[in-house]
Amino acid sequence: MIEASVFKSNDIRGVVAGGERPGEWDEAGAARIGQAWADLADPAWRATVVVGRDMRVSGEAISRAFIAGLRSRGVHVLDSGLSSTDQLWFASGSLDLAGVQFTASHNPADYNGIKFCRPGAAPVEPAFLRAVAERALQLEADQSPLGEPTGDLELVDTLPGYVAHLHSLVDTSGLRHLTVVVDAGNGMAGHTVRAVFERVDVDLVGLYLDLDGSFPNHQPNPLEPENLVDAQRAVREHGADLGLVFDGDADRCFIIDERGEVITPSVVTALIAASELAREPGATIVVNSVTSGTVEQVVTELGGRVVTSLVGHTHVKALMAAEHAIFGGEHSAHYYFRDFWGADTGMLAALHVLALLGRSDQPMSALVTDYQRVSNSGELNSTVADQAATIERVAAAFAGKGSVERVDGLTVRGLDAEKRPWWFNLRASNTEPLLRLNVEAATDAVMAAVRDDVLDLVRTPAPTPEGA
Repeated sequence: MIEASVFKSNDIRGVVAGGERPGEWDEAGAARIGQAWADLADPAWRATVVVGRDMRVSGEAISRAFIAGLRSRGVHVLDSGLSSTDQLWFASGSLDLAGVQFTASHNPADYNGIKFCRPGAAPVEPAFLRAVAERALQLEADQSPLGEPTGDLELVDTLPGYVAHLHSLVDTSGLRHLTVVVDAGNGMAGHTVRAVFERVDVDLVGLYLDLDGSFPNHQPNPLEPENLVDAQRAVREHGADLGLVFDGDADRCFIIDERGEVITPSVVTALIAASELAREPGATIVVNSVTSGTVEQVVTELGGRVVTSLVGHTHVKALMAAEHAIFGGEHSAHYYFRDFWGADTGMLAALHVLALLGRSDQPMSALVTDYQRVSNSGELNSTVADQAATIERVAAAFAGKGSVERVDGLTVRGLDAEKRPWWFNLRASNTEPLLRLNVEAATDAVMAAVRDDVLDLVRTPAPTPEGA
């Protein structure tokens, strides 16, 4: 079974059949997607593919079915088993093979999904994903036999190479001793963090490091403030220097300072960008369309160049490659590194922050002071019945209050009473039935006023037409 709804703009994601909610796909559907991938992949990179999966309950069965679909088309499969998403990017990059990762990232436990890449961890084109969707749905409708496997299957362990590569990119020798809280949320950071941190002089305070795809402690989504509370409390209780909170597949990492305060991803982007520009003056930094304007200010002051991408890992990776950018950051805590094949990796970002802190005599809160220049709402999510109509309602309400952009959702830019800029972006999620709001202003008061005005429009039901 495969419903068309599982095919998103950047990946595949949907509820797996067998739970309490109606399923959108199952093992048979995964096998058809595997066949579709093999039928459409470039002959230059279809012969061998590396496949990984996260810890979700459905992961082993559904990835095995996909692999059966590949092998029925003669594809040689390297199965890396349990892997964080950035570990799979490493495998694709280091082996120069196409890659497939089974994960639903931060979605609830009954979801699963697939992220694809070309050899070298390069993103696949949106047209390729659309073609895979069409072909898989056709195969599903035809219901032809899957066929016997003719491609070989080989098990590989990519974790040691992944750890070694991360440490080749960040010098963690000679750092002052640090206490670090890591909340893996029962996700894949629990699989990688001990191996990565055993080479660093830290006291590791681990929260929810055991792999458990039912997520018994909290959802693996650090964008939601309630999922950061345990790590914030642990930082304060243990007098830790730093807190790290990863999402389910560990390609994103949120940073918490020694006070238990969350450092916004845009501030982290500015911090790492400054470090990378010190290493390579004049380099290019990629941000997305809702990253704080502070990042561009910092990069420009340091002589670097900023280019802006649409939101989403496939868009950012493509722009990283096109611009030969040294680093990229998104508001959602995806961080991209040229030396990591332009791919996103939460663990490498964490190592960079840890190294910067370990070489400083300042606490984390002081280290980022120069990069906290504006007030930012963070990403606020709302479930609405009609995303497009709601966006238009907000656009109409803000008509005449600022300039309007439609590049990536709705962006409105205006000036406060002191002629200082504010802006908000409202866009539909690429992966969930949500509207995502980001607001930025020079002061907390203006940010809160704009935020509340937009949220009132988004979350208040539209009036029913008279006579309806």
